[in-house]
Formats: sequence, C-alpha cells, structure tokens
Amino acid sequence: MTTYRWRGTGSGGTEHLDLLPRDDRLRARSVVDLGPVRLEYAMELGTGPGTAWTFRALRLRSSDGRQLDLSRDDDAGWRVDGSARPDLADAVDVDLSFSPFTNTLPIRRLDLAVGAAADIVTAYVDGETFEVSADPQRYTRVDADRYVYESRDGDFHREITVDADGVVVDYPGLFSRVSDAGR
Repeated sequence: MTTYRWRGTGSGGTEHLDLLPRDDRLRARSVVDLGPVRLEYAMELGTGPGTAWTFRALRLRSSDGRQLDLSRDDDAGWRVDGSARPDLADAVDVDLSFSPFTNTLPIRRLDLAVGAAADIVTAYVDGETFEVSADPQRYTRVDADRYVYESRDGDFHREITVDADGVVVDYPGLFSRVSDAGR
C-alpha cells in the first residue's frame, strides 16, 4: 500500500489516499475533508497490458448523503448510477474536481515523451453537484516532472509538478502534497 496526502491550497481541505494493488486491478481509497462536507471514494483502475491506469469504476459518497456510482466497461460504455451514458463514449479517464489524484491517470496512461502533448476527454465529476459531464483536456509534458494541463473548452491551465510515479506534488492554486507516509 502507498499513501498520499494533499492539502487544498485555496480551500484548506485535505485528501488522504491509499493506493492498493488488488489482483488485476489497482484500487484507490480516499477520504477528502472539505470542511463542512467529507467525501469518500473508492476507485478501481486496470493494471494489465493496454489497460494500465485505465479507469474502471468509482463509488463516491458524501457525509451529507449524496452518492454516485460511475463505471466504464471494456467497450467504452459508461454508466452513471446504473444508467448508460453514451455522451461519455469518448472519455477514457475520470476527473474528480476535488482530487489531484485523477491527474495521475492520464499522465501514467499516456506516458508522453518530453515535449509531446495529447488531447483527451474525461468524465468530469463536479464535487458539489456530483454531476458527470464530458470534459475535453490537453496534457503536455514539459520535462521529466512537469506537465501543462489545459481545459480545451475554457481558458483554465496550470503547470503541475509530479513525482517519479506521475503522482501530483504541486498543482498551483489548487493542491499541494503534504506527505508520503507509507511510501
């Protein structure tokens, strides 16, 4: 098990995430404390050839009673709370608005060379409403430990710093890693 912790640089919230290998999957379990609301999620990722770091399933729960179940099958079929979501067919990754961990998924999956860029679509989960929408993004690898993240349907962009495993260390204005307990 590997443990990561981040602090929200603007919000002061915290995330504590444990990453555990399980059979043919990688499982992330996390608690995100946003002050008045606490979110807990469990996420499964593929680990095999051609499926490494590919999103499989998410179960998200909040302390105020909200919940979301999100999954993606081998045929790019997405389901939100059991209902098919064909509007997400182009998405491969999930992006949780409240967690820097989900930036690791495309960074690891794409394995970009320095100077290379890739356009992707994510299934974006809004942490306040739990609504899921298709979100076009671009990742550009600047050097060994820096990537530029850009929203392709807006003007938001940030240069994020990652460790040797592609896990976010610094996401300016949003998140900063505070410890590597258990590494």
